[in-house]
Amino acid sequence: MRIALGSDDEAPVVEVLAEEIARLGHLVVRVAEHQEWPEVGLEVGAAVACGRADMGVVCCWTGTGVAIAANKVSGIRAALCTDVATAAGARRWNDANVLALSLRLTSSEVAREVLQAFVGTSVDPAETPVIARVEYRVTGTMCAMPASGVVQVEHPSLEE
Repeated sequence: MRIALGSDDEAPVVEVLAEEIARLGHLVVRVAEHQEWPEVGLEVGAAVACGRADMGVVCCWTGTGVAIAANKVSGIRAALCTDVATAAGARRWNDANVLALSLRLTSSEVAREVLQAFVGTSVDPAETPVIARVEYRVTGTMCAMPASGVVQVEHPSLEE
């Protein structure tokens, strides 16, 4: 599996994550190096959404900024996880495809454990219809934002 990894800081835990991804037998795809959190989240999200990576891991001081940015990419479900149970649940029940971590809170050992749980947990097939309800299609592409700044959203619950 290819796992995109991005961080807005070169904290030691980021290297621990890269090493753990490789130790688990996956390919590390470094994304958005030396970029700020918005670019990190967006670029890792795009790598996953466009198929250049199967999953993503994003890091910033709180983890919230990169999670918010990644979740702006259509098809991305980034989850900020601080423990094993949350990481496993994010995969099992929400089909999260990007793991967000806080550089402030996450020790090397916790980072390894959370990453293992996230990568090692499969989606519960019974949750697929529930997960599908949060997906929607944005008309057009991210690169073709209308001059008005308004994007039409298609979603079954929004139909009249």
